[in-house]
Amino acid sequence: MKIILVFLLIAPLALPARAEKDHSSFDSAVSPETKSRFAMLDDVRILANGLLQLGHGLKDFVHKTKGQMNDIFQKLYIFDKSFYELSLQTSEIKEEEEQLRQTTARLQINNEEIKNLSQEMNSKIEDLIQNKNQLQEQVWGLEDKVTKLAIIQPSTQETNEISSIKAFVEQQDNDIKQLLKIVEAQHVQLDRQHNQIVELEDKELTEDSFMGEQTEPEAVSFPVHNATAVTYRSEGAAPDCTALYNSGMQASGVYSIRPNGSEAFDVYCEMKFGTSWTVIQNRVDGSLDFNQTWDAYTNGFGDLSEEFWLGLNKTYSITKQGDYMLRIELQDWKDNKRHIQYAFSMGGPETDYALQLSRISGSIPNALPEQTELRFSTADHDVNTINYFNCPENYLGGWWHSECEETNLNGKYVAPRSRGRLDRTKGLYWKPKRGRYYLLKSTKIMIHPTD
Repeated sequence: MKIILVFLLIAPLALPARAEKDHSSFDSAVSPETKSRFAMLDDVRILANGLLQLGHGLKDFVHKTKGQMNDIFQKLYIFDKSFYELSLQTSEIKEEEEQLRQTTARLQINNEEIKNLSQEMNSKIEDLIQNKNQLQEQVWGLEDKVTKLAIIQPSTQETNEISSIKAFVEQQDNDIKQLLKIVEAQHVQLDRQHNQIVELEDKELTEDSFMGEQTEPEAVSFPVHNATAVTYRSEGAAPDCTALYNSGMQASGVYSIRPNGSEAFDVYCEMKFGTSWTVIQNRVDGSLDFNQTWDAYTNGFGDLSEEFWLGLNKTYSITKQGDYMLRIELQDWKDNKRHIQYAFSMGGPETDYALQLSRISGSIPNALPEQTELRFSTADHDVNTINYFNCPENYLGGWWHSECEETNLNGKYVAPRSRGRLDRTKGLYWKPKRGRYYLLKSTKIMIHPTD
């Protein structure tokens, strides 16, 4: 501001100087004092020009500073948005923990009631056994007396004693009947308590199932163990299962294929929807441990007739032949079935078999990020460390991890009735970004040419 005021004071001085310079052209005889005055005016003009340049420099500096401040405001907005999303996820986790706490409290109350009923029933059974022993001793005494009566005529006193014993036996019989009714009532109550516990467990299991989602439009088959699966050896070199199907091989089973530029190897071909799919992963019962090394996931492991992982290198040799689609089939513990299909591309070993997905269709919300390069990682070959957090090591299986919680189809196989919250997050599950966990019983991943 001070610089601008100086400039305004100097400007009027510069204008008379300009006028005097023009007048000097008509008067050739100028005194030395006048020339000295002109020299001072030149210095003022030079100073004015310098101040003008300084003003332009300050203007540019102000514009640059304004742009930097806009960038800072934009970054602060992104930070606030991320913090808000994190707060929403934290709220969801707290709600789930509260529900789990309430369920646990109800189960503890029911278990305590069952324990008390069991103790009461055991006490009554002990009383019943004691009464039975007493009755048995009295019956034995009665048998001895009846034997004597058969030999000799009983006296009046003995007759009265027999009548008394008979009345006592009848009373004991009534007491036994009453005890049996009480025991039956206790059993009914125990059954009711057991049913309530099962209902609570089923309710919790339903929360992790596909109940409420849209129904499956297609018939999805999940093969169980098939120790007698037939291995077919076709003549020639088919590049994938679809080519085998088109050549007349239309029965599901293990076939030998030879993708372009690769050695022949066996795959499981599933014939469905009027074509054939090459299966690259199958899980049905947890009989195979999927917490394997990088070399195992690269080369493949398991039995093609049961649970298996085909292998990253073999899958890449198939997909580099052209455009392929990826289909994931899921089944929860209520035997509800869902699927999702992606158009995808897969890189080679130099990219850690990076996967890029684009959803095509499906009957379940998406849980994998689209248009993002997802690198495959295992516990001994982690490429997606987030804040020093090793996803495969903590979630027990190799996968195309992005944020460690989107899904874990190669994780630990966890049955619903034996899980805790920690086991569920390490188990076999599908979790959309803003949805809940779907604990899975069976999974299958298949590929098929898009053409």
